[in-house]
Amino acid sequence: MNTKYSDLINQTYYFPQEEFKLNKDNLLFHNIDLMKLVEQYGTPLKFTYLPQISENINKAKAWFRKSMEKNKYEAKYYYCYCTKSSHFEYIMNEAFKNNIHVETSSAFDINIVENLLENGKINKSTYVICNGFKRDEYITNIARLINNGHKNTIPIIDNYEELDLLQSEIKGKFKIGIRIAAEEEPKFEFYTSRLGIGYKNIVSFYKKQIQENDKLELKMLHFFINTGINDTAYYWNELVKCIKVYIALKRECPTLDGLNIGGGFPIKNSLAFEYDYQYMIDEIINQIKIACDEAEVDVPNIFTEFGSFTVGESGGAIYQILYQKQQNDREKWNMIDSSFITTLPDTWAINKRFIMLAVNRWNDTYERVLLGGLTCDSDDYYNSEQNMNAIYLPKYNKEKPLYIGFFNTGAYQETIGGYGGLHHCLIPQPKHILIDRDENGILATEVFSEQQTSDDVLKILGYTKKV
Repeated sequence: MNTKYSDLINQTYYFPQEEFKLNKDNLLFHNIDLMKLVEQYGTPLKFTYLPQISENINKAKAWFRKSMEKNKYEAKYYYCYCTKSSHFEYIMNEAFKNNIHVETSSAFDINIVENLLENGKINKSTYVICNGFKRDEYITNIARLINNGHKNTIPIIDNYEELDLLQSEIKGKFKIGIRIAAEEEPKFEFYTSRLGIGYKNIVSFYKKQIQENDKLELKMLHFFINTGINDTAYYWNELVKCIKVYIALKRECPTLDGLNIGGGFPIKNSLAFEYDYQYMIDEIINQIKIACDEAEVDVPNIFTEFGSFTVGESGGAIYQILYQKQQNDREKWNMIDSSFITTLPDTWAINKRFIMLAVNRWNDTYERVLLGGLTCDSDDYYNSEQNMNAIYLPKYNKEKPLYIGFFNTGAYQETIGGYGGLHHCLIPQPKHILIDRDENGILATEVFSEQQTSDDVLKILGYTKKV
């Protein structure tokens, strides 16, 4: 009988895959021996595989280049990195090796941009797209960036008041964009996004407040669908509405030459994941080209703001199964040596599923289990995979330690989990390592941060040692 864990995976999915394969009964991720990482660094362990960031950026650039050539699309493509996905310097250093641009969300992002400029990671030609609702400090920081000569900074107007706030602090003429408030998916709990300005109000807003203002140069229309870029009637309907607004606005505003379609490329969340990136890009470019040609207006430069797609597939986490609890005749709880709430908060907050696989013991028989975290919270668990209603792992054996990996976790988890701060039930933040390859393909690892200590936590809480 086929009862080994490796049999289960082979029967359920096409395996091995591009990033996953086996070395005997241990899992390799991008040819990284994960058990060697465990032996060297222990668990719980977070890791970031830096080369995957550049690989995904260059894949997207190639898809857009191919599509524009195919459709004879006479404009440019600009890849922007959405910083809120992961603000860490090691992420920025890898991403900006690839001649890309940056999208910001809040005031401190501008301080990061200034640091990148100062250290030569980006330059004066880099576009800085400033999104989000802008409070005083964000306005001040944007103004400082522009006043210091970074003319490719484009604040995206989110509400009517922002124009006056920006003009009061920016010296001379500056570029702006306008964000469209997209209509949410029908099943959503509200109808229109809280971000941006309504479709029907864009052109009148331009005419009343921008057209005759010599200080403003409208360069971009911004569009983002919260559910991402998907082959659905909802997405295509919203895209067509956006293109119509662009055309109407372009007829009134000759300086308008950029269409920002936001982010939203999905990343692999299951070994059964399928998504035709090239097809989606071809369709988007084709729709824009047809509409603009029919309206006899120039096609716009295309901007994207990929965040999860840039960094998501670079991240992972490894845990040890500490113990198994048989709670009734059906439920076996495998307890990990960390917490899902604190280290993979999206699994708890939005029921997000990542790729989860055993790291070792693939030649052992398997069983159905539930995964539990260490906090005393009933929601600290992981109970299913993206395309399966259960979790199967090699059978628990106290004498044979079992390790499991969660993959493609590189977007949002550290910042949502509160990197460097307090965590639920004071579960310590895991050790985090960076993995890179040199030009010869040789792997190198380094510790980015050690696991939190009790001293680290007590200091945050205000406890001081007696002298």
